[in-house]
Amino acid sequence: MKIKFRPLPAFFFYPLLFLFVIWFVFWLDKSLDLNLHRYGIYPRSLKGLKGILFSPFLHSNLKHIFNNSIPLFVLTAFLFYHYRSVAWKILFWGFIMTGLGTWILGRGSYHIGFSGINYMLIAFLFFSGIIIGYYRLMAVSLIVVFLYGSLIWLMFPIVDRISWEGHVSGFISGIILAFLYGKKLKNKYPDKNFVKINPEDDAFLSHFDENGNFIENIEENSEKEKTLSS
Repeated sequence: MKIKFRPLPAFFFYPLLFLFVIWFVFWLDKSLDLNLHRYGIYPRSLKGLKGILFSPFLHSNLKHIFNNSIPLFVLTAFLFYHYRSVAWKILFWGFIMTGLGTWILGRGSYHIGFSGINYMLIAFLFFSGIIIGYYRLMAVSLIVVFLYGSLIWLMFPIVDRISWEGHVSGFISGIILAFLYGKKLKNKYPDKNFVKINPEDDAFLSHFDENGNFIENIEENSEKEKTLSS
């Protein structure tokens, strides 16, 4: 009997692939003492431009990579599930814009880690859901706020060793991408309203009047209304 292995769907496969890459690079860096942090973004320096592509895959310690891993998986899974047609474009331009923003705004030090991209994804998922107005995407926006809304504080210079510049650059990049792609994706969702249910078609909702008041006996109330009106 042959066992057939079905490929993982994209919204699981690619997030897992990203996780594998950052953990493999981290293991390689620490086990061989490669000091790969020098491939991070170094602001306003030509040598620091290479970090735009490499820095998201570099992490300083276990706490750093672990804190980025869970948001990376959740946010990229949301991206590939709900925005599959533009997911790679969002990631590509997100890498470029976040990296350039960090290169321009950052302090004179190496900036590494996936957190800038995570902030880009948080902003994109939140604002694009609102712009498109489709109820499922708006639900994703609310979930993102619930899970990662508290991270907004790390966009301010309150911790010296955290690249708040990368977080700000990522967040601004996500907003820009949400407006650019949100308007294009809006046409794919013709019904942008929440699902509406007509009270007369639903047995439960028919026990409530138009003002939301509960009606114990529908027939008696309707008779009273007829009597009063007559």
